[in-house]
Order: sequence, then structure tokens, then C-alpha cells
Amino acid sequence: MNEDLKEQINKALSEDIRLDGRKPMEFREVVVEAGVIETAEGSARVRIGKTDLLCGVKMEIGTPYPDTPDEGTISVNAEFLPISSPDFEAGPPGEEAVELSRVVDRGIRESKAVDFKKLCIKPGEKCWIVNIDICTLNADGNLIDTAGLAAITALMNTKLPEFDGQKVDYRKKTEQGLPLVRCPIPVTVVKFGEKFIVDPSLNEEKVLDARLTVAVTEKGTISAMQKGGESPITMDEVDRMLDIAMEKSAEIRKKI
Repeated sequence: MNEDLKEQINKALSEDIRLDGRKPMEFREVVVEAGVIETAEGSARVRIGKTDLLCGVKMEIGTPYPDTPDEGTISVNAEFLPISSPDFEAGPPGEEAVELSRVVDRGIRESKAVDFKKLCIKPGEKCWIVNIDICTLNADGNLIDTAGLAAITALMNTKLPEFDGQKVDYRKKTEQGLPLVRCPIPVTVVKFGEKFIVDPSLNEEKVLDARLTVAVTEKGTISAMQKGGESPITMDEVDRMLDIAMEKSAEIRKKI
């Protein structure tokens, strides 16, 4: 079955078209909504085609890490709900959910999108921890890009809760947003033989040769990369995939 599907995809790509009618470099419709969860400090819902997910941000007071005593931090958690796909099961996060969490975390952390020093309340004792929770509503391919876009949108939407130095009042939000200084957008480029596509559908993901997810800032700086798939990628192919990711990230950024 998968071999037949792959043959159909490759045949279509040889004619510069995909099975769903899109061009190789064409994203499905991207819809971004911010502030969709009233009880969260920040939130977003993002749909790319039929892929649909929610992201919420909750702030909490914690202790800085010993090696960064004057900085706050982020924590990303992803839950693939069984209602969003027959392939997902209830229970602890699977490999795909863990990978998605790490890729989203790395794109934000390594780009230094958040000024972590401004999240420090008292060096070595108290800091803000930014908890980013992602959950799937419908999974139809390209969850990583959808989640990364939702996460940065939710961070932009975040307002800190009131904090009197001792206790956080989550019922009251201040007008103070997060100290965001960069806006990384992930783009996943998929390889089929010598052809490349973006925004893979679920069927395309099942039979891809390789994929490379690239987080790109608004200045075109690459902050993180994650390779997937069983086939190797040459350095020339990496260069081409990076160029594609930088171009498409600029297009997607306009959505937020």
C-alpha cells in the first residue's frame, strides 16, 4: 500500500504537481487565531489545511537553573490527543510528541526569542517559567510547523499574571507581555527522490524519504534544525532545503 502511494506521489511530482493538487512549494491555507483560551496567560489556535491544534501558555514561579541563576526558562509539552487521529493513543507522550516538543523548544530557545534574563525575579531564587502546552485537535500532516507557529503566536499573546512578590494571582492579568526579541518560524522541507515539497500532508509524511525542519528568525538567521526520515541528505540538498525554508518562513510570518 505504501509503495503504491509513494509511486503515485513520485509520478505526480515528476509533473510538478501533488496528489492534492498543490504545487511542490505551496502551503495549504494557514489560519492563525490568538487569545482563544481565556484562562491561559497566552494562547493560539493554528490550522494548516485540516491540521488543527491549540497552544496555551501558563506562567509559574520557579527556581533558576544553577548554571543560569539570573535567567528564567521555558518548558514545552505536546499531547497528541486520540480524538485527533486514529494513530494516537492515550497515555505518556510517544516519540512523535516528544520530538515535536523538542523541535519547538529548540527553535525558541536557540534563537533566544525570549530575553530570559528579564524573566529573573531574584537571582538564584525566583524566576518566571514559561510553560507552553500544545495539543492536537486534528492531525493531517505537518504538525511540527503548525505547532511552532502556534507556540510563537501564543508567546506574543501572553500577558503576565499579577505577582505581589509572594503569590501569583492567575485571575488577574497585567498589561506586561513577555520580553520577546525574535520570532522564529519553523518550516519543514520534505525530500522525495530529487524533488522537494513543503507542508507535507499526512499521506506524504507516511512515505517521505527525508525531511528537514528549519527554524528561521525574521532576519533570516537559522536557529535550529531537525532531520527526519531514513534517507540521507547531501550537503547540496541541505543548502537547497535551507533556501526553501528561509523563503517560506518569510511568507508564513505574515500570518502573525
